[in-house]
Amino acid sequence: MSTTTNDAVITTDADRAIHIERVFDAPLDRVWAAYSRIELLAQWWGRGNQLDIERWEFRKGGHYRFVEHSDGETHGFEGRFREVTPKERIVQSFEWDGMPAHVAIDTTTFVDLGDGRTKVVTDSQFHTPEERDGMLQSGMESGLNESYRALDALLAESA
Repeated sequence: MSTTTNDAVITTDADRAIHIERVFDAPLDRVWAAYSRIELLAQWWGRGNQLDIERWEFRKGGHYRFVEHSDGETHGFEGRFREVTPKERIVQSFEWDGMPAHVAIDTTTFVDLGDGRTKVVTDSQFHTPEERDGMLQSGMESGLNESYRALDALLAESA
């Protein structure tokens, strides 16, 4: 299965995985900064909603926790970093409070396309097909694309 939504391509070829690709109209340095500098991440990750950063330890073994506020609700997200290779790759666990104890492992790779654009590829691995399907049914796709649109706007401002 493959769908294209607001330039993000989301595929679910494996029964426990989600594969996401998105090209940003910005060089690698700016895209990496938007993922690694908390003052920038906070501007787009929560889709432009208020985002409380409860913890941010951007290093191998470090812990993060964000709480997003939208439409009178709160949504918590957290995990730990397994690998941080600057301008190349981030591997982290990801857990959403809406599906407690269902932890995915996200591997995000940054590809410099050489023309001032950067491709971001994220592979999320789940423990079971049901966990993967639960994440897909949670509104993940629309939330992800809203965050990516907010990232587009941030990258355009910093151009």
